[in-house]
Amino acid sequence: MDIRRLLTDSLDIAFKNNPEAVAVCVGEQEYTYRDLYQQSQSIAAYLRAQGLTPGERVAIFMENSWPIVPSIYGVLYAGGVFLVINHLTKTHKLAYVLQDSGAQFLLSDAVVAAQFLPVLTQCPELKAVIYVGATMAADCHKPLVPLAQVLSTSVPVYLKPQRINLDLAALIYTSGSTGDPKGVMMTHANMVFTSDSLIEYLRLDEHARILCFLPLAFDYGLYQILMAVRLGARLIVCKSFAFPAQVFNEINRTQAGVFPGVPTVFSTLIGVHQKSPLCFPSITRVTNTAAALPPEYVPILKTIFPNALIYKMYGLTECKRVSYLEPEDAERFPTSVGKAIPGTQIFILDENQQRLGPNQMGTLFVRGAHVMQGYWNKPVETAKMLVGDLFPGENVLCAQDQFTLDEQGHLYFCGRVDDIIKSRGEKVSPVEVENVLYRLPGVREAAVIGVEDPIEGQTIKAFVAIDPDSGLDEKKIRQFCTAHLENFMVPKVVEIRDSLPKTDSNKISKKELRS
Repeated sequence: MDIRRLLTDSLDIAFKNNPEAVAVCVGEQEYTYRDLYQQSQSIAAYLRAQGLTPGERVAIFMENSWPIVPSIYGVLYAGGVFLVINHLTKTHKLAYVLQDSGAQFLLSDAVVAAQFLPVLTQCPELKAVIYVGATMAADCHKPLVPLAQVLSTSVPVYLKPQRINLDLAALIYTSGSTGDPKGVMMTHANMVFTSDSLIEYLRLDEHARILCFLPLAFDYGLYQILMAVRLGARLIVCKSFAFPAQVFNEINRTQAGVFPGVPTVFSTLIGVHQKSPLCFPSITRVTNTAAALPPEYVPILKTIFPNALIYKMYGLTECKRVSYLEPEDAERFPTSVGKAIPGTQIFILDENQQRLGPNQMGTLFVRGAHVMQGYWNKPVETAKMLVGDLFPGENVLCAQDQFTLDEQGHLYFCGRVDDIIKSRGEKVSPVEVENVLYRLPGVREAAVIGVEDPIEGQTIKAFVAIDPDSGLDEKKIRQFCTAHLENFMVPKVVEIRDSLPKTDSNKISKKELRS
C-alpha cells in the first residue's frame, strides 16, 4: 500500500512505479522521475556531508527552472526545511529573509549573483552557496559551489529524511504587503493533506499535464510541483507570463491540461483574445486564486478554453486554500468563491467570536489539517492569526478577511478586514464595487479603496486601467456605477491609469495605491 506521510514519499513512489515517466518539461528539455530522484538525492547527500542537520533551513533563490525542483526535494531528503525566494527579490529583502530564517545554505543561480553576493557577509549562519551556471569567483567569505559539481561528486545514497509528518517541511514567506515578510511554517502533514485535498476537488490523475508560469516562490506555484509529483504526473515549467505568446506556444507544443492563473493574467489573456481569438482545446482545468475572478470573465474563458472546467478559488498562504466553487455551479453562484475544500470547515464570526447567520458579514475562520503552525520568529503576529479557545486543543485560523456565507454554505468575499469601507454609516465591500467596474466594457483592471473623510467617515475611490480605445472617462464610469450600485456605494472619485501596481505575487497592490 502506498502511504504518504512525508512530501518525499510521493517522489519515492513515483520513482519506484514509473522512473522513466516525464516529471518536468522546461522548453524542449524533458526530465524523468529518475532524473528528479537521483539529482534530489545527490543534493541531499551533499547537504548532509556539509553538516546540515534535521530541521535546519535551506533557501532556494532562482527563477522558474528545472533546478528548483530537485533542490526542493534534495533539501527535504536531507531532513531540512526549504524556503523558495522569488528571484526578483531585491537585495535588502533577500538579506532579511536569509537572516530571519537562519538559512544554513543557499541554492541559487549565477544570473542573480548581483543580488545575492552583497548580502552574504550579512548572514553569518550561511555556510555555503550552491549555484547553477558558469563558474564564479568572488570575495564573499563563503564557499561558492557549482551545482554541477555537487551532482557529479555526491553519489546518491538513497537517504531518508529522518523526519516525521509533524516536522516542518517549508517556510513560505508572504509578500510583506503589511510590513516585513513573514515565514509561514508548514509541516509535512500540512502540505501532504493540502496536496491531496487540491487533487481531489480538481479531479486530477496521473495523466495530468500541469502548466506553471507562476512564481514557484509563492504557494500557488509551489503546489503545482507538489501535486504533479504526488500524482506522478507532468509539470510544464515556464519562466513567467511576461511574454504570453511564449506560454501559448508551450500550451500547444506540450498539450498542457491544467492552467493555473490569477485575475491579472486572465485580464491580459482576454485582452489578447479580443484582438486575435485564442483557443486552447487541450486545457481541461482552469484555476483562479489570489483575487476574485470577475464573473464577466468566465464566459470569455470558456471560449478560450472550450474543454475546461473553470474553478474559482480562495485561499491565503497561512492555510494554502480555503474554498473552491464547483465548475458546474459557476453560473448559479457567479460571485461566490465556493465551499470549504475537502476535509476542512469554515465559519463566519462577529467581533465577539459569535457565529453569524446566513448572509451576515463577518470574519472568516478556518479549521483543518492545512492550517499553519505559525509565523517563524513572530509569536505576536501568530497570536493574531491562530485562535486557540474555539475548539479544545486546536488552533483555528482567523483569515482576517470579511465574508458572508449563504444557506448552502457558499462563501462570498467582501474584502480584507482593513479594506472594508465605512461610508455614511454603511459598510461597503470594495469587491462588490470592483465587480461592477469589471462589467463595464473597456475596463481591464479595477481596485477600490476607502479615503478618510471628516464628514462621511470614508469616501470611495476607484482606480481603473482601461483599454486605450474604450472611450471611457471618469464621468462615464461613475454613471455606470450609479446605474448598477446603491448611492452610498458609488465611487466619489475615479482615477484612470495605464495600469495598476502589482505585488510580487501579481495581485493589485492596494497598499501602493493608498500611498
